[in-house]
Amino acid sequence: MSPTDSFNDDLNGCNQHASGSAIDKQQQSKDSVFFRDGVRRIDFVLSYVDEKDGERKQERRRIYEDNLVNVGLELETESKSESEDGKTYFVKIHAPWEVLSTYASVLNLKVPFKVDDTLDEKTEMPMSWLATPFRLPKDIMHPEPDYFTAPFNKDKPDFFLINDKDTFFPPSTRNRIVYYILSRCSYTGEECADKDKKGIKRLLNNSTYTAAFPLHDVSSFTSFLTLKGTAEIERYTLYKYWAKFLCFFKEQPLDLVRNYYGEKIGIYFAWLGFYTEMLLFAAVVGTICFLYGFLTFDDNEWSKEICNEKIGGNIVMCPLCDKKCSFWKLNTTCNSSWQSHLFDNVATVFFAIFMGIWVTLFLEFWKRRQARLEYEWDLFDFEEEQQQLQLRPEYEAKCTKHEKNPITQEMEPRFFDNFSVSISCSFYFMWSFFLKISLIIACIIGVIAYRLAVYAAFASIMKQSPTNHLEVVGPYITPQLATSVTASCINFVIIMILNLMYEKVAIWITDMEIPKTHLEYENKLTVKMFLFQFVNYYSSCFYVAFFKGKFVGYPGDYAYMFGKWSKLRNEECDPGGCLIELTTQLVIVMTGKQVWGNIQEALVPWMMNWWGSRKARNHPESLYSRWEQDHDLQGFGQLGLFDEYLEMVIQFGFITLFVASFPLAPLLALINNIIEIRVDAWKLTTQFRRPVAAKAHSIGAWEEILNGMAVLSVVTNAFIVAFTSDMIPRLVYMYAYQPDGELNMKGYINNSLSVFNISEIPLENRPEEEENPSWFNSSITTCRYRDYRYPPGHEKQYSHTMQFWHILAAKLAFVIIMEHVVFLVKYFVAWLIPDVPSDVRARIKRERYLVQKELHDYEVEKLKIQLKKRKSSTLSLNERPHIFI
Repeated sequence: MSPTDSFNDDLNGCNQHASGSAIDKQQQSKDSVFFRDGVRRIDFVLSYVDEKDGERKQERRRIYEDNLVNVGLELETESKSESEDGKTYFVKIHAPWEVLSTYASVLNLKVPFKVDDTLDEKTEMPMSWLATPFRLPKDIMHPEPDYFTAPFNKDKPDFFLINDKDTFFPPSTRNRIVYYILSRCSYTGEECADKDKKGIKRLLNNSTYTAAFPLHDVSSFTSFLTLKGTAEIERYTLYKYWAKFLCFFKEQPLDLVRNYYGEKIGIYFAWLGFYTEMLLFAAVVGTICFLYGFLTFDDNEWSKEICNEKIGGNIVMCPLCDKKCSFWKLNTTCNSSWQSHLFDNVATVFFAIFMGIWVTLFLEFWKRRQARLEYEWDLFDFEEEQQQLQLRPEYEAKCTKHEKNPITQEMEPRFFDNFSVSISCSFYFMWSFFLKISLIIACIIGVIAYRLAVYAAFASIMKQSPTNHLEVVGPYITPQLATSVTASCINFVIIMILNLMYEKVAIWITDMEIPKTHLEYENKLTVKMFLFQFVNYYSSCFYVAFFKGKFVGYPGDYAYMFGKWSKLRNEECDPGGCLIELTTQLVIVMTGKQVWGNIQEALVPWMMNWWGSRKARNHPESLYSRWEQDHDLQGFGQLGLFDEYLEMVIQFGFITLFVASFPLAPLLALINNIIEIRVDAWKLTTQFRRPVAAKAHSIGAWEEILNGMAVLSVVTNAFIVAFTSDMIPRLVYMYAYQPDGELNMKGYINNSLSVFNISEIPLENRPEEEENPSWFNSSITTCRYRDYRYPPGHEKQYSHTMQFWHILAAKLAFVIIMEHVVFLVKYFVAWLIPDVPSDVRARIKRERYLVQKELHDYEVEKLKIQLKKRKSSTLSLNERPHIFI
């Protein structure tokens, strides 16, 4: 840290830590963001309560605030007698120009040096007037003119466009600089050798301070609607044009978001908005595929056969569980077969291929959009700054030695025990990961066991169709549906419970690794959290898609979950297929997560703020100061944005990994995201303290995770179409096994069901006498089951037929062909679309050229002035009279 000279202001005693006399708060505006003199802006606020503090905490605060003053910050303290609760102290911090300029150089911040004179190369799009209802005013979308920028140098103030030193650095930049100082300032004396004791984060963790935050530029205590003619207030403008739900169809004012909250939050909302726009295309195609399934009901020949009294009504099916499940007729699954057709049809294959290409287009176009934002927001070379200049205080505190950087040739802190720490943390991570995986698998097995046990109970209870008297939904409730819905709900509750522990474990492991930079820290934490959540959210869907109904055996030799002693027979898929159950699982988990997430994000902060400010509502607004209002809001937290990304990436997985089972998933995601953008904007604008502005040039490790999921989605959807859907067996039947040689599905149901002799069913598998329906009698000697096996009496009875192997070969061939086709198109599209637009690449080169040219001209002009001064001084010296002695 480069300390600056300390500054003293004797007008108001700004360097004193407590005010000697009470201040009449009625004379101060409740929306004041300045010190008592009305001149110096409040850049940051610290708060603490000293009622139960010991001498150690008081000493920490005294030394810490003294050290802040020593590096040039100016402090002003509000006594607890002046606060609303009568026990909270507020330390207001102001950074003068000398401090700001010094640390702007240290952080290599880019500032304007010349107005951008580049001609607007954008051409008017055809029929652009159609987008007018979705546009915002130009002064809102682009609140500032474009500038060419260069890294700030305090030794060249006249090179930059500095009109007013008080407003040259915007509030977001000011609070970022102050937080940088707060994070590195020690709270021990110089005589103390413990370098680990520094930074506001540690002081917050040990309760020395209760909060540290920058102020919003206007209060939200009263309604924003009372602020008329104040468009220059950024928070009010964001609320009016961004946070209101009625603006859901409008574009986002990203430049204003970036100016107020910083580039990191701006990049998130840019990504979320772009993702939502791209979802529109997937939602339209998915809805068309769903409508195709709905409109082709009459062509669904296999469902007609199932529902036909002469076909499905005469086919007796073998029991689906032991003892409590009876023999049943095929036509009882009539409704589920029709429902399955909505999602299991020819359009499913087309939509799976489309989504594989859509994912590639989304990621490639986002790279171009991100590259444009990097240029417009001066982030295109930010990563190098982040790696070299912005080390984490926790890393610096652990460094006991320094080493020369071979690139910069400067001495940098090095943590020489990092290798052993990494090995240790890797062990802890792997151990924790396997422990969590085991816990998740145990929960999934518990849910499966629940499904197996409860299915028998539902089958026994519902054998007389007690739900048929219910209007509309009664006929659709079957034991399979009841089991699937209740198991999915239980699984969702388990997922939410397990989520509570994952975040703490992931943070603990990442903290042990002591990452060097903030970017490295977030990337490590991102990978760990995503691995936990991936298994947690998707494991149940993987079970239903790829394991349920695949290892059940046949009536004479059933497979059991834990062996025959457990009496938990593996689940079967009904003749309608397992795809409808995967759809049910996906809808419940995905919809439940989105609804619960929005309620939690919007309702919880509002309730906590309402409860926290309940006392202040009983007093005049003029007594409720700005720092107290913001103090009563919720803190955004270090992982505030991280949780938002995680929520959206998990949703991205639902609409890509399993989209072949539910074409309406993109539509549900689109609706959720439209709400999500406004909910996030509303809570940031009204319910949370202003976050510390931070820079980020991309969405970080999430981009690699999205790329990985895009590749995995092609594989999972190919396997869903091949092994979960009945598409391949139907095609094989139509083209190779149709008895009449016609290209239709007549006779498919009879062909897909094998025959078993009832007398050969073991006694432990047979249903109890009271469980059998009234129509069942001794004249029925055989039952059917879903498989391709030889009938009883055949020399290869109950072994797989040749048709089974033909279908298996067709499934594997489909997977290979679909994967290769989609991957070929994906990589071709990725190669065809450059990551950086050509005009952006040209502008970046031009800006770098202009920076060099302007700096050169500046230095030459400065040198000319110096030479001219030197020449004039020499001439004046020569003109002096000479005295000879």
